[in-house]
Order: sequence, then C-alpha cells, then structure tokens
Amino acid sequence: MSTRICLVADIHHGKPSLTKRGDTALELMDDFARFTNDARPDLVIDLGDRISDQDRDTDLVLEREVAEAFKAVEAPVCHINGNHDRDHLEVADNEDILGQALGHQTLDIGDWRIALWRADTFIRRGPDVSGFQLGEPDILWLSRTVQNADRPLLVLSHVPVSGHSQIGNYYFESNPGVSTYPQAVRARAALAQARVPVVCVAGHVHWNTITRVDGITHLTQQSLTESFTTQGDPAGAMGMLELDGTSVRWRVEGKDPIDHAFTATATRWTPPVPPFHELPDVVARKRGEPA
Repeated sequence: MSTRICLVADIHHGKPSLTKRGDTALELMDDFARFTNDARPDLVIDLGDRISDQDRDTDLVLEREVAEAFKAVEAPVCHINGNHDRDHLEVADNEDILGQALGHQTLDIGDWRIALWRADTFIRRGPDVSGFQLGEPDILWLSRTVQNADRPLLVLSHVPVSGHSQIGNYYFESNPGVSTYPQAVRARAALAQARVPVVCVAGHVHWNTITRVDGITHLTQQSLTESFTTQGDPAGAMGMLELDGTSVRWRVEGKDPIDHAFTATATRWTPPVPPFHELPDVVARKRGEPA
C-alpha cells in the first residue's frame, strides 16, 4: 500500500532575517495548503522552525499565526519543534498553540512506520555548554524504536544527524557545530541497529541534500522562505514523499526543486577502517614483526 506525505520545513514566519524571507511566510503557507489539498496526502509533516524568534510575546503571536495558516490544510498535520520555536518558548507553549502533544511518536501508515523523533532542539548558549545537546532519553527512544521496527521506518526530525558536509551552506559552513548534534554519531549508531529499511528526513540546514550513511538515506529539505540558493527570492519549498514498498520518491517543488527516487534498504555497510597507523599489519611492521 503506497503512502504519501507532504513536507514543509523552516517556515520562519517573522521579520526578514539575513537570507530568510520571513515576510513571505504566510503567503507561501497559503500556497502550501493548496499544494497539500491538491496532493491529498495521508499525512503532512511540519519539520520545525515555524518562526524567526524575537522575544516571548512576539513569538507567541507568530506561532499562533502559523498555526492558523495550517488550519487550511485538510490532511492530518504533525508538527516538530525547531530551535527557533524554542528560543523563547517552552514545548508546552507550542503544544498549547498547535493543539497536539509534541513528544516522540510513531504512526503506522501503509507499509511504513513513521517515527516522529522530536528530540530536544533548544540551543544552549553559555561558557560551559553551547549548541544542541541530544539527551539520553532522546537517544534511548530512537534506539528502541529502531530495534523494534518490523517494517520500513521513516525517521523525521528537525536537526539532521547524517553529518553531511556544510561546505557552501550560507549559515553553517562557518558554523558546522550548530548544524547537528555533537552526539550525532550515537544517533547514527542507534539507526544502524535496524533490521529494516530506514530513511531519515530533517530540516534545519536550509538546503536540499541527499546523503547515504551505512546504507541509510538521509534527506534534508529546503526552507519554505530561504533565499541563499535562489538569488534573494524565497524558495517556496514544498515536499512530497511517496513510499511504495521499499521504493521512495522525494520531490520538492518551488524555486529550488529536486526529484529523487531510490530504494530503501536494510543492508548495512562494512564498518569503517580505523586510522591507517592503527591497522594491525602497520603496527606489526613498526615493531619489526611479521605482518
């Protein structure tokens, strides 16, 4: 049974900020509602960063305006918090505005299990700890969900864990430390436990990317209002995932389009070799022993 999921990432409603065209967000959300209603998906996923944060009072207004825009979407909508949704607001604030719980969640739709991995997205700023921090409960939930999966698994989050290069990224080439979790290697280890095909989808980094790690395909979707790849115009990125058995097609419409089809696989790769100087034959040669 095929499954269709519409995706929107990094809406960033609010004042224009650097290359984020937040002033166009609500108009583009009208377009996204039409896109989803025409597509008639099984589910709509908001990958987070609905606003460009300013202060608590302003952020509450901005989040409510985005929540109102989602009411035009006819399909069920699941939300994930991004870091901008959390700078001045609590998870409970977002839950109250959006009318849904924002803890980890799984849904079985068609042949696939949908895992909404709502890991902590609050960015800490301090002399001792800065950036994202992936808590042990978040890692444990992901690990147990992966181990218990008995069907293909789609893992959705705000922050990607692929570890893909940020070279060329307007925001993150010079700031790679806040493009992912410092504990991302543990998240990838949790994903590697899967005995079923796994696909991961995230937002946050404001560009369309495809990365394969250990046989797992990681996708990141462009922001609805980003403009660094589109010469100052908002990208208007609106995504569609079509899941049919293990066949996956990811299509993003707008001014920064992509259309990629692949087969999700449960095959894992050979573990990476250690540093060459630590290989047994190299160590043996240095000691004058037979290799």
